[in-house]
Amino acid sequence: MPAKTALITGGTSGIGKATAELLHSRGHRVMVTGRDGVDHADLPPHVVAVRADAASLADIERAVEHARAHLGSLDLLHLNAGVSRPGPIASVDEAAFDALFDINVKGTFFTLQKALPLLNEGASVVFTVGAGGDGLGAAMTAAKGALLPMMRAAALELAPRRIRVNAVSPGLIDTPAYGRLGISAEAVAAWGADVPLGRAGAAADVAEAVAFLASDGAAYITGDDLLVSGGLSLNSRAA
Repeated sequence: MPAKTALITGGTSGIGKATAELLHSRGHRVMVTGRDGVDHADLPPHVVAVRADAASLADIERAVEHARAHLGSLDLLHLNAGVSRPGPIASVDEAAFDALFDINVKGTFFTLQKALPLLNEGASVVFTVGAGGDGLGAAMTAAKGALLPMMRAAALELAPRRIRVNAVSPGLIDTPAYGRLGISAEAVAAWGADVPLGRAGAAADVAEAVAFLASDGAAYITGDDLLVSGGLSLNSRAA
């Protein structure tokens, strides 16, 4: 039986990298894309890394052609590339607003569009969205909020091909993204103490959820959003 294949956008660090490592360890042939860190991503042997900016249609098309050449077809498309720019309305300039929508929304849509011909019947598409929460700001909430309706519409459209489309929504996950925002590991750990399960999540926790949604064990799941938040969303529901 041929090995399953996976294309992971934003796969050179954090959740995408953890997913690539997990799937590779389970026998998948994996390709990742990334805007930064492609040359020193420290990925497992035989995982192919391609430099691509999710906001660039030309880069998306080139990455999909790399996937066609290297993998042939896809059993999993993990739409994980995204950017985080939290902040109040007054702090958001046009460049930040455009980046949020160009990468999170436009990049996700056109990567899915360009990869459609490569998706096998019965393949899985997984969006990385986010569990939301206070403090994200209106612009980031709007950009992330566009993804779940897109995912559900795609699930309906692709169901005749038996392609399942779902989302994972991570909560507080300790990844390098916090460092890029100037937030220390100690601060993330302190926030984790307020999570019902008592800790910040790890990228590997989300990778396990993606692997499940891509597996035969999720064969009857489509159009759903799997929260990986350690129960963080329960705090607001209980209030």
